[in-house]
Amino acid sequence: MVNINISRIHFPITALGPGKRIGIWFQGCSLRCKGCLSPDTWQVKDNSITVKQLLDQITEWLPFADGITISGGEPFEQPEALSELVKGIKQLTDADILVYSGYQWEHIEERVLQMAPNIDALISEPFIVDLPQTQMLKGSDNQQLHMLTPLGKVRFMAYQRSITPEDKVLDLAFDETGRLFLAGVPERNDMLRLRTLIEQQDQSLRQLKK
Repeated sequence: MVNINISRIHFPITALGPGKRIGIWFQGCSLRCKGCLSPDTWQVKDNSITVKQLLDQITEWLPFADGITISGGEPFEQPEALSELVKGIKQLTDADILVYSGYQWEHIEERVLQMAPNIDALISEPFIVDLPQTQMLKGSDNQQLHMLTPLGKVRFMAYQRSITPEDKVLDLAFDETGRLFLAGVPERNDMLRLRTLIEQQDQSLRQLKK
């Protein structure tokens, strides 16, 4: 039985690929890119479950999901769990699977091809905060979108373009502990704007209670 370290799962998310998607965030990442949106997923924690338990948790969502996006954390630092997970998902649904990795393509290419055809699309390369962010689904323009299957090409070909104002969408959600998190590809100052907005609303609530 393969174990997997997971930070959180959520459904639906709409900002990390086409349609309504199940988001799965792995826990643990040694890359620790400067400016990462999810530094809370870096540390390896002893809170693993089995891949089967995770599949059981998302099964009720699968009939309503257009796709699954797997991020982190760094999925390829748990390669056996990732392989088992995408294989298990594909046995349960025809939805597409998109995986984010901060590793360079050359570093993970062989392992990705071993998982074929269970990964439809993959975004590789580290997030570099000092580079522009003008492309769909990418945190910085050095990142690469690999369409690995016919389904991946059908679902993600439209994402090979620059961002328009209409594309700038983020999902706000709460994890099981009640923590607020962002899902999507934010612009550079989005987190600061969100923090400011939350602080302003908190101050307004406190004034109303007085």
